[in-house]
Amino acid sequence: MSNSQTGDPRSMADMGHSRWTQHDTNWVLSLFGTAVGAGILFLPINIGIGGFWPLLIMAVLAFPMTYLAHRGLARFVLSSKNNDSDFTDVVEEHFGATSGRLISLLYFFSIFPILLIYGVGLTNTVDSFMVNQLGMESLPRILLSGVLVAGMIAIMLGGEKLLLRAFAILVYPLVGVLLFLSLYLIPNWQLPAISSPDMGSLTETLWLSVPIVVFSFSHAAAISSFANTQRKHYKSEATVKAERILRHTALMLIAFVLLFVFSCIFSLTPEQMAEAKEANVSVLSYLANVYNNPFIATLGPLVAFIAITSSFLGHFLGARESFNGLLTKQTSIDYKTADKIGVVLMFISIWICAVINPSILDMMGAISGPIIALILFVMPTIAIYKVPALQKYKGNLSTYFVLTVGLLAVSALLFNM
Repeated sequence: MSNSQTGDPRSMADMGHSRWTQHDTNWVLSLFGTAVGAGILFLPINIGIGGFWPLLIMAVLAFPMTYLAHRGLARFVLSSKNNDSDFTDVVEEHFGATSGRLISLLYFFSIFPILLIYGVGLTNTVDSFMVNQLGMESLPRILLSGVLVAGMIAIMLGGEKLLLRAFAILVYPLVGVLLFLSLYLIPNWQLPAISSPDMGSLTETLWLSVPIVVFSFSHAAAISSFANTQRKHYKSEATVKAERILRHTALMLIAFVLLFVFSCIFSLTPEQMAEAKEANVSVLSYLANVYNNPFIATLGPLVAFIAITSSFLGHFLGARESFNGLLTKQTSIDYKTADKIGVVLMFISIWICAVINPSILDMMGAISGPIIALILFVMPTIAIYKVPALQKYKGNLSTYFVLTVGLLAVSALLFNM
């Protein structure tokens, strides 16, 4: 007789938790929104230059790279003995006070520069849309950037329910527009010439493409808050449910983003990709210029605005949590006061950066990139050999795969520097 027939309470609980709920859907949308930022608009250019074979191989590897890495980070956060531990608490618990605070500091500095980039990007996108599409004059930059950044932070301060609702509102049109643009470009597809690849060139291209793919799909900034919420919501089933949500998120990312990437790449030649990279413009901007298409020119800023906004919210979530954890551990300041200080300091910093409008993308990518690879890939793998609760994953092939990808990403980024 089965457990369900005998009324085993554990099996009944498992059956209840095995159902997919609106809570799960909301978190898939939130993680998807965090991952799909401004990077998606440059991903086709960065990965398309290498030609057909690197594109095909990275497309095959994109899902395991994305899912396994984020699953490892979520498992790490959920491995704490305390039910309310965030990322900063867990690293201190497992690696000691000094190492834990250093890792937490690195975690903060892997996220915060991205917020500065998004502050600049959001202001530039809205300003460009107002001038070029609406025919308006530019607003004073100090006013426009202040209103936009304050609006984003206001959503954050509204709490988890407002945040999840905002993600749901933003992500559906983002998915819809991405899908529509991907299909709209199909008549312009020109399948690339397929020839036997030079193994030396292919190996180097793949190596240098690893960090591009890793960070284009990264939603590491939201994983700590995500894992904590699942722990509170699902109790003992948190790990199983978190992994299931992450798997759905990765599948959704791969399906929509790769379709967009392939459609853009097949619509342009490698020479045009190189030209777009030299001009430092997004793929949609370049497509609009090449095809002289006002339709794409209008949808481009919309995609950029939604992508940057949704990703800003997810990254602010991670930066806020890590800042609060660092400040409360280093000082006697209570959590609520630390939160207020953090929000004010980050608002001022992002606002100033948006007003100054510096060219910081490459510099910040060099700073954030290696740190994200270490936090997302390398550190959780090391924890598997150190933390008793994680040692059951020690012999898994996926563990070695994640570590290898992390080391490749860090080495490629350091090589590019």
